[in-house]
Amino acid sequence: MEEKVLYEELTPDEFIARISKAPIAYLPLGTLEWHGRHLPLGSDGLQSKGFFIRLAREVGGIVLPMLFLGPDIKQTVGDREYYGMDIIGFEKGSPAKLAGSAYRIEDDLYLQIIEAILKQLKRAGFEIVVAHGHGPSTGQFQANIEKWSREFGLKLFVCWREDESDGLGIQTDHAAANETSLMMAMYPGLVRMENLDANPDTWPLAVAGRDPRIYASPETGMKAVDMQLERMKGILSAELAELKKENS
Repeated sequence: MEEKVLYEELTPDEFIARISKAPIAYLPLGTLEWHGRHLPLGSDGLQSKGFFIRLAREVGGIVLPMLFLGPDIKQTVGDREYYGMDIIGFEKGSPAKLAGSAYRIEDDLYLQIIEAILKQLKRAGFEIVVAHGHGPSTGQFQANIEKWSREFGLKLFVCWREDESDGLGIQTDHAAANETSLMMAMYPGLVRMENLDANPDTWPLAVAGRDPRIYASPETGMKAVDMQLERMKGILSAELAELKKENS
């Protein structure tokens, strides 16, 4: 039987046992958002959740339920709102509503939600929080790490590196080679590459990054996962050792 790491599945005794060994909470920052015709609408949260499950089994800690609300750019035309890839996914500059996107909230509300979560996590006994997922959500979290660390007394992290130019980061594009490779590696049954136009001269609708038809593969996705697991395991193991020293 696989090790239980999902918060919602733990009994109180199981929760106490896990948090006493590693007081780390993992927060998948998801959306319900168009990710091309080939990926599911929940790809953001699925990728971060899948990665966090693996990380929790390697280094300890507990994986929270996925968020599906988050910030993004917005444009209003008449009485209609467009956001995210509705706006930047079209070459002609005229926004169009993409099927399935239902996630955007204002920045202030998103920050309030995250702050409420951090308050509750500190109350529950966590000392470290790792959040990652949807780009604008992760960016907002990252921008507030210093402030929230002081306010809540938590050590906070995201999973981006300073240099992601090798393409082996975690969620560094939108439904293109990186995200498609990650989904192929962690959720192969949910990827539908046959839904994309086979003509290389026709760019996939509202996909941003390297062409997933050419550059995506499960091997590339697993290489990214494995590399980032080792990297985050090193970071978090060092933080746990520091906490142990502080508490001894």
